[in-house]
Amino acid sequence: MHNSDLSQLLDSLIPVVARSGEIIREADGRERRIRHKGRNDLVTETDLGVELFLKEQLAALVPEADFLAEETAKQTEPGELTWIIDPLDGTTNFAHGLPFVATSVALWHRDRVVAGVINLPLLGELYSAGKGMGAFRNGAPIHVSRVDDVQDALVATGFPYAIEEHLDTVLRHLQTLLPASQGVRRPGAAALDLAYVACGRYDAFWESALNPWDVAAGILLVNEAGGCISEFDSATPHRLRSPNILASNGLLHEAMAGLLARQ
Repeated sequence: MHNSDLSQLLDSLIPVVARSGEIIREADGRERRIRHKGRNDLVTETDLGVELFLKEQLAALVPEADFLAEETAKQTEPGELTWIIDPLDGTTNFAHGLPFVATSVALWHRDRVVAGVINLPLLGELYSAGKGMGAFRNGAPIHVSRVDDVQDALVATGFPYAIEEHLDTVLRHLQTLLPASQGVRRPGAAALDLAYVACGRYDAFWESALNPWDVAAGILLVNEAGGCISEFDSATPHRLRSPNILASNGLLHEAMAGLLARQ
């Protein structure tokens, strides 16, 4: 897909994702109708409404594309041309009235993400990127931070839904990174975390057990903003089904990987 095609696609995609945010803003403040997919894994009618809206709009943009979407996923891997959608990342935040929620939309072509948009509708920020075209926040170029020492770094993480299975590792990483860094944050929406790495608010982010829709757009944003993505082992490239992810400004990548590898 050429840059001219991507540019035209993004010009159409960005307004669609922005309009989907109106559904979230209108629902914010109203009583939530919530059901549980798991003990800590929630879904609201807003998740479903945003996903339905996006599917209808994106099917008109690229009729030949498949869908890999969180709330209606029927497959585990993207096809040759696939929209990868998380309609409401941070549903637990939304259910409790916290504004740290995101809509993530990525277009997968053959073996990579070529276009990505992350909208933070309750915070008024929309991030976008096209392969080879750079990364942007509300239309202005963004870049990862220049921090080159972990002790000066603000880093972020997330906790898997199946926390009991990952608790020992989560606590070990916190025990290592809390004293080693300037601080650790955990907003509860991986798409937001990756967008914040891309724009330099965070210097690094790590998490385990994420799904393709959590990270697809954010990976492109970080790469296009000059950052680095891998598994916790920095020599292992991150794939959509990787068990973990480490995103950083690049300058901290090896140091972060070394800290995460500590037993």
